[in-house]
Amino acid sequence: MPGLIQKSGYIKPGGSGAGNYAKYIATRDGVEMVTEDARTGSRYMKYIAERPRSHGLFSAELVTDLEKTMAEVSAHPAPVWTFIYSLKREDAARLGYDSAARWRRLITAHQTELAEALKIPPKDFRWCAAFHDEKHHPHVHMMVWSADPRQGYLTEKGIEKMRSKLTNEIFQDELLHLYQRKDLSYQEVTQAAQDAMRNLAREMASSLCADPVIEQKMAALSGLLADAKGKKVYGYLKKPAKKLVDEIVDELATLPRVAECYEVWNRLRDEVEHYYKDTPREWLPLSRQKEFRSIKNMVIREAEKIRLGAVTFEDQDMPDEPWAEEEDAPALRFLWQMAEVYREAKETLYDADAPWSEMERALQTLERLWDEGFTVAAHQLGKCWRDGLGVMPDDEKAEAWFRKSAEAGNDFSQYALGKLLQQEGRVEEAVEWYEMAAAQSNQYAAYRLGKLYLQGEDVPKDVPKAICCLTASAERGNQYAQYALGKLYLTGRDVPRDREAAWRWFTQSADQDNAYARFFLDRWDTLGQPDVMLAATRLLHHLAQTFRQDAVPPKAPVGLAPADRKLRARIREKKIAMGHKPDDHEEQPQMGWGGMAM
Repeated sequence: MPGLIQKSGYIKPGGSGAGNYAKYIATRDGVEMVTEDARTGSRYMKYIAERPRSHGLFSAELVTDLEKTMAEVSAHPAPVWTFIYSLKREDAARLGYDSAARWRRLITAHQTELAEALKIPPKDFRWCAAFHDEKHHPHVHMMVWSADPRQGYLTEKGIEKMRSKLTNEIFQDELLHLYQRKDLSYQEVTQAAQDAMRNLAREMASSLCADPVIEQKMAALSGLLADAKGKKVYGYLKKPAKKLVDEIVDELATLPRVAECYEVWNRLRDEVEHYYKDTPREWLPLSRQKEFRSIKNMVIREAEKIRLGAVTFEDQDMPDEPWAEEEDAPALRFLWQMAEVYREAKETLYDADAPWSEMERALQTLERLWDEGFTVAAHQLGKCWRDGLGVMPDDEKAEAWFRKSAEAGNDFSQYALGKLLQQEGRVEEAVEWYEMAAAQSNQYAAYRLGKLYLQGEDVPKDVPKAICCLTASAERGNQYAQYALGKLYLTGRDVPRDREAAWRWFTQSADQDNAYARFFLDRWDTLGQPDVMLAATRLLHHLAQTFRQDAVPPKAPVGLAPADRKLRARIREKKIAMGHKPDDHEEQPQMGWGGMAM
């Protein structure tokens, strides 16, 4: 892989060190004189003829007086910075950087950015350089100083910024060529890595984790938080608590799926940084990786939940689109012809390859069915406007159609309307519709009511009403309500402790493949505090979400983002020209029986 090598240093003020260095780089064997502007006039030719000896020193001004420069840098009362920029012979020849004239044009074009990296105002930026045409590594020696000795200093970030700026310019055409030539293979490798990370994250998000070490450390951290003052965030904690948080994060990193996912994440970043840095990047422990600092606060939030005894519901995978209830609606039992037309319209709307014109006709069909008294059509229209099926999403129109179906008495629409209103923060209205749906034995509505009354965040807490709703939902077969009741009776929080009832509800939930219920049944003889037992699992799921969000190509180094964005835009245009859809990265809804989205 080609690259620009940069070495930096400085010469202390005092004595003739800087002057001697300027003379050395200007006159040593192999130095090349700049001749490209000889055609600019007799002044330069006269200078060449009259100067006492040949030298290769150049600057923004082509005619550079060596003696004057030596005197200036020797008398400079502040450091003079030195840089060496080197390329491999084959790279220099291929890219045209095998002459002093080309290097002079490069540095002159970017002297403003170089001055900025050195914290020197452009008007005070002074530099000189000489090109040495070495056999294997043609290179440039450069000296930099400020006309104002009070200004200018160099940091690691500044050094990297200078190198990055010149690298981007030198290899700009090369980069574009590489992207064009290797785009497909690079994209395949990158996509495979990203897919692997997403798949691992998906597995993490659906996995349960029993880790006694994490459980013990989370319980200990929960105890430390009781005495913590101020905000419960990493930066405000005392050293013992911070150390414990770091240990928990690094213990998480030892879990097989996390370790594998983190390795893929590191390889993705290595792909880019290998081109721009001479040394490999360090694979830091997860607790020290700055891109994952948010995990530390996730750990603290989960420990705080344990300390406060917060109610949690592990229902993130609950399939709450009640298709069965929709199919059992009276309209579908008696209006078979309308039902068939309705089903065909739904199949079109959920067909990812259906033309837009066909989707528009399907929507018109649903509206006609509603006008003819087929009330379920209004429910599907509500979902179209909510989810953007054949139309641009519009919550107001979704609410209007759900309301039409709900007012017609369809419990699944009453539930869907309640959910939409709750998401908008209109909880009191949502509760009214949930109660109507629950009165018609809708298990999902009863479950959501139970959650609301038990958490007591958006409505006044009412434990008896919560237990009543959860029990009604559980008795109608809702595995999440069954699990929630099992956990409540196991902990004895808000209800009398009842291990027999807990076992019964966990068993019914586990019989429906609820992994959390099975998790507790499998550890029944060694049960501890449920919140602590679930801490590792919740952290694993948080981490999965972080990896999901980060399953994208790494950011370009400083100074490269604009060019990189242009390259990506060209690549995207190329893919579209090859037949890819502009949004072919988006997931399409899965299809179930009869064309219904799952």
